[in-house]
Amino acid sequence: MAKAFNQDALFKRILENTNEAILVFDQALHLTWLNPAAEMLFAISVRRAQGQALHTLFNDINNFSGHVKQALASNHPFTERERVFHLHHERLVTADCTVTPLQDAQSGAAILIELNQVDRQLRIAREEHLLTQHSATREVIRGLAHEIKNPLGGLRGAAQLLEAELDSDVLKEYTGIIIQEADRLRNLMNRMLGPNTLPQKRNINIHEQLEHVRQLVKNDCPPNIELLRDYDPSVPDLFADPDLIIQALLNLVRNAVQALESGGNITLRTRCQRQITIGHTRHKLVASIDIIDTGSGIATDMVDKIFYPMVTGRADGTGLGLPIAQALIHQHDGLIECNSRPGETIFTILIPLETHP
Repeated sequence: MAKAFNQDALFKRILENTNEAILVFDQALHLTWLNPAAEMLFAISVRRAQGQALHTLFNDINNFSGHVKQALASNHPFTERERVFHLHHERLVTADCTVTPLQDAQSGAAILIELNQVDRQLRIAREEHLLTQHSATREVIRGLAHEIKNPLGGLRGAAQLLEAELDSDVLKEYTGIIIQEADRLRNLMNRMLGPNTLPQKRNINIHEQLEHVRQLVKNDCPPNIELLRDYDPSVPDLFADPDLIIQALLNLVRNAVQALESGGNITLRTRCQRQITIGHTRHKLVASIDIIDTGSGIATDMVDKIFYPMVTGRADGTGLGLPIAQALIHQHDGLIECNSRPGETIFTILIPLETHP
């Protein structure tokens, strides 16, 4: 005969093994219980967490405790999707949140908070959007370049023939301008298309490439901008084309310099990340290269557009640096992400480390 489960013990085991973070607060909004998933999310043990106030645990920037108090007073639950929580150590966590008041005649009122962290799902969706955006952009650019370069070649050739027939140096100046502008447009099309040769990949130390870029930028960098390093020496060698990696890094770092008109810091940071999904492929180990600047940040309505060609927030910008960098990293099965807020913009290059010949 099968042994019957103690119902209370069974419910406790279910709560302790669920992936959702579950926290229970008393009427004064002090923590009385949390499950292991909540311990991991808040990076705190149950012994240290018990008794802490809700506003302390959640670093209450957006008045989350105020909303919880209203739910407790009105006895009405509420749910918020993709809410950003500011936790300790400046950690930002995005989660679906459900707050449920619990009324009991014996134990009094309490609040149940359920958090389902969605950062990973949002990041995967954002990466898929970036990859789709990149593919669509490349197709549009190829078609556009073909339509422009053919008549452009005929225009340049006609200007050269006309110049050969002219005796007047004054008139030759005009044909010279036509030829010069035709060449400029052709070069612009080539830059938009990116490199047309296959990457020459070999094992490289990413820190050597970063130091090369750092030295190049440092020579032209204004004195009020400081270039900082935060390298992880345990990052393995990348199987990559060093020239293409340098060009991508150079585009990103120069972009960061241009964002610091009033001065500031640029940090070059390397880390390893495990079990990262890029597009539809999950990689066991990925190199993460961050270019972090302390500028004013990118406007919210621009963040989703910056990897499109010809999109720029500067009057003197071409809008080609970031799309070209994305194309170069894409040739290494990688991706560039961007997260920006006032005072901090992070461009993150993700390149799989297990890709070898």
